[in-house]
Amino acid sequence: MTTTGSASATTRTSALRRAFEFPNPVNEYAARSTAGVVVVLSLVTLALGLTVGWGWPLWIIALGFWLRVAGGPRYSPVGRLAVHVIAPRFGRARLVAGPPKRFAQTIGAVLSTAAAILWAVGLAPIAWVLLGLLIVAASLEAFAGFCLGCWIFGKLQAAGVIPESVCEACNNIALRRS
Repeated sequence: MTTTGSASATTRTSALRRAFEFPNPVNEYAARSTAGVVVVLSLVTLALGLTVGWGWPLWIIALGFWLRVAGGPRYSPVGRLAVHVIAPRFGRARLVAGPPKRFAQTIGAVLSTAAAILWAVGLAPIAWVLLGLLIVAASLEAFAGFCLGCWIFGKLQAAGVIPESVCEACNNIALRRS
Protein backbone atom coordinates (compact mmCIF):
# COMPACT_ATOMS: atom_id res chain seq x y z
CA MET A 1 0.00 0.00 0.00
CA THR A 2 2.86 2.37 0.79
CA THR A 3 4.45 1.68 -2.59
CA THR A 4 1.26 2.55 -4.47
CA GLY A 5 0.80 5.73 -2.43
CA SER A 6 4.37 6.89 -3.02
CA ALA A 7 4.16 6.04 -6.73
CA SER A 8 0.96 8.08 -6.98
CA ALA A 9 2.60 11.00 -5.14
CA THR A 10 5.61 10.77 -7.44
CA THR A 11 3.34 10.82 -10.50
CA ARG A 12 1.51 13.89 -9.18
CA THR A 13 4.81 15.62 -8.40
CA SER A 14 6.15 14.81 -11.88
CA ALA A 15 2.96 16.11 -13.53
CA LEU A 16 3.10 19.28 -11.44
CA ARG A 17 6.78 19.74 -12.24
CA ARG A 18 6.08 19.33 -15.97
CA ALA A 19 3.18 21.81 -15.75
CA PHE A 20 5.51 24.49 -14.41
CA GLU A 21 8.59 23.59 -16.40
CA PHE A 22 10.48 26.39 -18.11
CA PRO A 23 12.12 25.56 -21.43
CA ASN A 24 15.86 25.02 -21.42
CA PRO A 25 17.41 25.95 -23.77
CA VAL A 26 15.40 28.93 -25.04
CA ASN A 27 15.33 30.37 -28.54
CA GLU A 28 16.92 33.80 -28.13
CA TYR A 29 14.85 35.16 -31.02
CA ALA A 30 11.66 34.15 -29.21
CA ALA A 31 12.89 35.84 -26.01
CA ARG A 32 13.76 39.00 -27.92
CA SER A 33 10.41 38.93 -29.74
CA THR A 34 8.58 38.55 -26.44
CA ALA A 35 10.51 41.52 -25.09
CA GLY A 36 9.56 43.54 -28.17
CA VAL A 37 5.87 42.85 -27.61
CA VAL A 38 6.31 43.79 -23.93
CA VAL A 39 7.88 47.10 -25.01
CA VAL A 40 4.91 47.88 -27.26
CA LEU A 41 2.33 46.92 -24.61
CA SER A 42 4.21 48.89 -21.96
CA LEU A 43 4.49 52.01 -24.13
CA VAL A 44 0.76 51.88 -24.89
CA THR A 45 0.04 51.41 -21.18
CA LEU A 46 2.30 54.32 -20.26
CA ALA A 47 0.63 56.55 -22.87
CA LEU A 48 -2.84 55.59 -21.62
CA GLY A 49 -1.76 56.14 -18.03
CA LEU A 50 -0.30 59.56 -18.64
CA THR A 51 -3.11 60.80 -20.89
CA VAL A 52 -6.33 59.29 -19.51
CA GLY A 53 -5.17 57.83 -16.20
CA TRP A 54 -5.70 54.20 -17.14
CA GLY A 55 -3.36 51.92 -15.26
CA TRP A 56 -5.40 48.72 -15.39
CA PRO A 57 -3.33 47.40 -18.37
CA LEU A 58 -0.46 47.06 -15.86
CA TRP A 59 -2.34 44.04 -14.49
CA ILE A 60 -2.36 42.45 -17.95
CA ILE A 61 1.39 43.02 -18.34
CA ALA A 62 2.02 41.55 -14.87
CA LEU A 63 -0.18 38.52 -15.59
CA GLY A 64 1.73 37.90 -18.81
CA PHE A 65 5.03 37.90 -16.94
CA TRP A 66 3.72 35.53 -14.24
CA LEU A 67 2.39 33.17 -16.93
CA ARG A 68 5.82 33.13 -18.60
CA VAL A 69 7.55 32.54 -15.25
CA ALA A 70 5.16 29.64 -14.60
CA GLY A 71 5.78 27.78 -17.83
CA GLY A 72 7.68 29.79 -20.39
CA PRO A 73 5.59 30.53 -23.48
CA ARG A 74 3.19 27.63 -22.83
CA TYR A 75 0.64 29.70 -20.85
CA SER A 76 1.38 33.16 -22.21
CA PRO A 77 -0.39 34.49 -25.32
CA VAL A 78 2.55 36.87 -25.91
CA GLY A 79 5.02 34.01 -25.46
CA ARG A 80 3.12 31.79 -27.88
CA LEU A 81 2.94 34.61 -30.43
CA ALA A 82 6.69 35.14 -30.12
CA VAL A 83 7.59 31.43 -30.34
CA HIS A 84 5.17 30.34 -33.06
CA VAL A 85 4.72 33.45 -35.23
CA ILE A 86 7.46 36.05 -34.79
CA ALA A 87 10.66 34.10 -33.97
CA PRO A 88 10.41 31.62 -36.88
CA ARG A 89 10.65 34.59 -39.25
CA PHE A 90 14.21 35.21 -37.99
CA GLY A 91 15.40 31.82 -39.25
CA ARG A 92 17.08 29.00 -37.40
CA ALA A 93 16.75 29.17 -33.61
CA ARG A 94 19.66 30.55 -31.61
CA LEU A 95 19.61 28.64 -28.34
CA VAL A 96 20.58 30.15 -24.98
CA ALA A 97 20.27 28.91 -21.40
CA GLY A 98 16.76 28.93 -19.93
CA PRO A 99 17.36 29.65 -16.21
CA PRO A 100 18.66 33.21 -16.74
CA LYS A 101 15.66 33.97 -18.98
CA ARG A 102 13.27 32.71 -16.30
CA PHE A 103 15.07 34.88 -13.77
CA ALA A 104 14.66 37.88 -16.09
CA GLN A 105 10.94 37.10 -16.50
CA THR A 106 10.64 36.97 -12.70
CA ILE A 107 12.19 40.43 -12.39
CA GLY A 108 9.68 41.67 -14.98
CA ALA A 109 6.85 40.02 -13.07
CA VAL A 110 7.88 41.65 -9.81
CA LEU A 111 8.36 45.10 -11.39
CA SER A 112 5.07 45.03 -13.29
CA THR A 113 3.13 43.68 -10.30
CA ALA A 114 4.62 46.36 -8.06
CA ALA A 115 3.69 48.99 -10.66
CA ALA A 116 0.10 47.67 -10.84
CA ILE A 117 -0.24 47.69 -7.05
CA LEU A 118 1.24 51.17 -6.77
CA TRP A 119 -1.17 52.45 -9.44
CA ALA A 120 -4.10 50.77 -7.64
CA VAL A 121 -3.27 52.47 -4.33
CA GLY A 122 -2.95 55.90 -5.91
CA LEU A 123 0.81 56.11 -6.40
CA ALA A 124 0.69 56.34 -10.18
CA PRO A 125 3.89 58.40 -10.62
CA ILE A 126 5.96 55.67 -8.97
CA ALA A 127 4.13 53.04 -11.04
CA TRP A 128 5.09 54.87 -14.23
CA VAL A 129 8.74 55.02 -13.13
CA LEU A 130 8.74 51.24 -12.58
CA LEU A 131 7.08 50.74 -15.96
CA GLY A 132 9.77 52.98 -17.47
CA LEU A 133 12.46 50.74 -15.98
CA LEU A 134 10.69 47.73 -17.45
CA ILE A 135 10.57 49.44 -20.87
CA VAL A 136 14.31 50.12 -20.71
CA ALA A 137 15.16 46.52 -19.76
CA ALA A 138 12.79 45.01 -22.35
CA SER A 139 14.13 47.39 -25.02
CA LEU A 140 17.71 46.33 -24.29
CA GLU A 141 16.66 42.70 -24.77
CA ALA A 142 14.50 43.27 -27.85
CA PHE A 143 16.65 45.71 -29.80
CA ALA A 144 20.22 45.21 -28.54
CA GLY A 145 20.16 41.55 -27.51
CA PHE A 146 21.30 42.43 -23.99
CA CYS A 147 19.29 40.70 -21.28
CA LEU A 148 19.70 42.75 -18.11
CA GLY A 149 18.06 40.02 -15.99
CA CYS A 150 20.44 37.44 -17.47
CA TRP A 151 23.39 39.71 -16.67
CA ILE A 152 22.19 40.06 -13.05
CA PHE A 153 21.71 36.26 -12.93
CA GLY A 154 25.33 35.80 -14.04
CA LYS A 155 26.62 38.24 -11.41
CA LEU A 156 24.60 36.49 -8.67
CA GLN A 157 25.87 33.12 -9.83
CA ALA A 158 29.49 34.36 -9.86
CA ALA A 159 28.98 35.67 -6.32
CA GLY A 160 27.68 32.27 -5.19
CA VAL A 161 24.14 33.51 -4.49
CA ILE A 162 22.72 31.30 -7.24
CA PRO A 163 24.26 27.81 -7.13
CA GLU A 164 26.16 26.58 -10.19
CA SER A 165 23.78 23.61 -10.38
CA VAL A 166 20.92 25.94 -11.38
CA CYS A 167 22.55 26.57 -14.75
CA GLU A 168 25.48 24.37 -15.69
CA ALA A 169 25.58 25.88 -19.20
CA CYS A 170 25.99 29.33 -17.65
CA ASN A 171 29.20 28.21 -15.94
CA ASN A 172 30.77 26.03 -18.57
CA ILE A 173 31.74 27.77 -21.80
CA ALA A 174 31.93 24.40 -23.59
CA LEU A 175 28.28 23.68 -22.70
CA ARG A 176 27.24 27.14 -23.94
CA ARG A 177 28.66 26.38 -27.38
CA SER A 178 26.96 23.03 -27.75
